[in-house]
Amino acid sequence: MSSLLGAVWNPYGYKLRVILQLICPDRPALVSELSGWVAVNGGNILHADHHTDVGAGLFLSRIEFGIEGFGLPREAIAPAVNALADRLGGQAQLHFSDEIPRVAIFASKQSHCLLDLLWRTRSGELPMQVPLVIANHSQLEPLCREFGVCFECVPMTPASKPEAEQTMLDLLAEHRIELVVLAKYMQVLSGAFLERFPTVINIHHSFLPAFKGAQPYHRAWDRGVKVIGATAHYVTEDLDDGPIIEQTIEHVNHRDEVEDLIRKGRDTERLALARALRLHLCRQVMVYRGRTAVFA
Repeated sequence: MSSLLGAVWNPYGYKLRVILQLICPDRPALVSELSGWVAVNGGNILHADHHTDVGAGLFLSRIEFGIEGFGLPREAIAPAVNALADRLGGQAQLHFSDEIPRVAIFASKQSHCLLDLLWRTRSGELPMQVPLVIANHSQLEPLCREFGVCFECVPMTPASKPEAEQTMLDLLAEHRIELVVLAKYMQVLSGAFLERFPTVINIHHSFLPAFKGAQPYHRAWDRGVKVIGATAHYVTEDLDDGPIIEQTIEHVNHRDEVEDLIRKGRDTERLALARALRLHLCRQVMVYRGRTAVFA
């Protein structure tokens, strides 16, 4: 069985692509200017998505183009993009399709989201490597061992939280982690942790902000809900209020018991988290002013 440490995933065959994300003040002819910049450097645009947020006065763009025949060497593209963004008064991010992020998964005792992500990574559905799983309980270590992933148990209590989070940050640095995914990690990350490592995605067991807290499916059943769902979002210091990436739903009816809601809820959690993670990894999400634009 191959280890996820050596996973290689190329969503575009052998053709290297560049993904340019730009947010800038809106004005006429921006689409023309951006496509013209790619064209004048000999690039071929493969995908282009644009959105104007009229209320915010902002223009958002995601352009994907092939690097074959591009007039700038790879190392010179980022400085040229930064100069373009400065000229437009905006901010840009640049990514290459052969960059496979190193992702750490945080978990507790529930295995369904962790197992789903490890399987999707090994099967090539998610363009990432998972060299590290951190949990505050030890139950999931055998599962990680099956996938050849390093497992670290970092227990946490209110008194030990600062020390535990420092240990986790040290592990993230040691494994050169770029993104953290909370796969039913039943602890709240502190503001101090997020200040040092802000790129975190979480899965929540409802349509936020409904049914927060403990036993959400029991309270949903008590209320006789007809639709349950899950929300995947970026983590901020405001608990469960980070920018939303993906939401999924499942219909329920009067015959469903609490156990049925839990079973269906796990399905929505797995799917929402996998979809959100793929959107993030494929650079299809842009965050601005506490919300997201998802170019799916």
